[in-house]
Amino acid sequence: MRKYVPFVITGLLSATLALGMFTLLDKPEIVPENREPLTIFTNHTPFHYTSSVYSPPGSTDLVVAANVARPAVVYIEARTTSSGGYFNRRSYSGSTGSGVIVSENGYIATNHHVIADGNEIVVLMEDGHEFTAKVIGSDPSTDLALLKIDAKNLPHLTFGDSDSLLVGEWVMAVGNPFRLYSTVTAGIVSAKSRNINILDEAGIESFIQTDAAVNPGNSGGALVNTRGQLVGINTAIMTYTGQYEGFSFAVPANLASKVLEDLREHGSVRRGWLGVVIRPIDNTTAKDIGLSEIAGVMIERVNDESAADAAGLRSGDVIITIDGRKINSSPDFMGKIGQHRPGDILNVEFYREGKKKEAKVKLSDSRNGVTKDVAQVKAAEQILTEIGIEVRDLNSYEESRFPRDGVVVSDIAEGSQIAGVNMEESFIITRINGIPVTSVAALKAELENSGSNIYIQGYYEQFPGDYAYSLELR
Repeated sequence: MRKYVPFVITGLLSATLALGMFTLLDKPEIVPENREPLTIFTNHTPFHYTSSVYSPPGSTDLVVAANVARPAVVYIEARTTSSGGYFNRRSYSGSTGSGVIVSENGYIATNHHVIADGNEIVVLMEDGHEFTAKVIGSDPSTDLALLKIDAKNLPHLTFGDSDSLLVGEWVMAVGNPFRLYSTVTAGIVSAKSRNINILDEAGIESFIQTDAAVNPGNSGGALVNTRGQLVGINTAIMTYTGQYEGFSFAVPANLASKVLEDLREHGSVRRGWLGVVIRPIDNTTAKDIGLSEIAGVMIERVNDESAADAAGLRSGDVIITIDGRKINSSPDFMGKIGQHRPGDILNVEFYREGKKKEAKVKLSDSRNGVTKDVAQVKAAEQILTEIGIEVRDLNSYEESRFPRDGVVVSDIAEGSQIAGVNMEESFIITRINGIPVTSVAALKAELENSGSNIYIQGYYEQFPGDYAYSLELR
């Protein structure tokens, strides 16, 4: 019996060693979550190469609209060509996206960011025909561009009224995500007049937000209603992963049609100028001036010799409607003005000293290099410096220990506004003006839209309960 003992021991050791090696090699992959959502354009990830949601079952409206829209949506490659190497081989790089045919003679709408870096634009039709496109004009401030191909009698979409869209209304996104040509997804309008801080500070952001699935490659594609009318140009998504996670954004058709017509006629955009600096209405401001609801925009400053000045508007007026359309927010206001040209006459309804008044305003051309009216927004860094606070994101240890996500106050300047309201270092900020913030980026975005009053909520790890601090920007 003893002669088998060494074999048994050897076998047990071998099995143990094998099991240990398997455990080491088969460790599960840990993918850290990106806690800060990104807002990204939806042109496809740049390509490089060298040449040599649900839709209701049986919904006939969506079926008809899809059949109308698909032939009018095209695939776009914006190529940057170069030659080099030992054999002087021609190579290409660039990005891909979508476009919408908006006239039978070959005009195509897309996003500025789809074609911005390309010196050769190739358009592939839904029926397989391929064309080289000419860039007629491009407008970074609205992220729109107009192309032209040499063709006639093309299927095309007509513009619908994006202002009349209702939250909850069914819409469809048509485009080429991941080069899956002529893809149709459906969803509802989730919100209107969204500002997502993706364009530069000269940009006009008044996006339609939907939950129709939009992914890389959809940029420049069509957002259509159930009648097959073009109500938006799909542009961006908000995402943790770089792919669709529930929200997508489109330039509204009423703004797009005006910009594209300007590009067709002039090669650039002619933008009407009211000549004001505005700020949003918050709860405190609404109470102070006796508004029944938190809506509209307040004029902070009227520029001399501007259209607003000529019409008698002045600082402190609260604009509530333009041409009978309600103004809910700063992006809403910017989008409404952005739809008009110099010389257009607007009926503006506003409150002054508690009384409702009206004015007819004839928009002028911009002066002194100003190209649009301005929403008065301080940079977040400036606000943080002025109130005397430094903040940081939670580290991984704090995330595992703290009961709620938030932003840590890492330093408070002596004698500052924050010190004056008795906030202490290590306070965890969870809300700004009632809006949840889980990262420094989110906190900064809310600060820039906060107006003149800031209401900060949060907690201390070492003290029970929630705390709140209120301060007014100087």
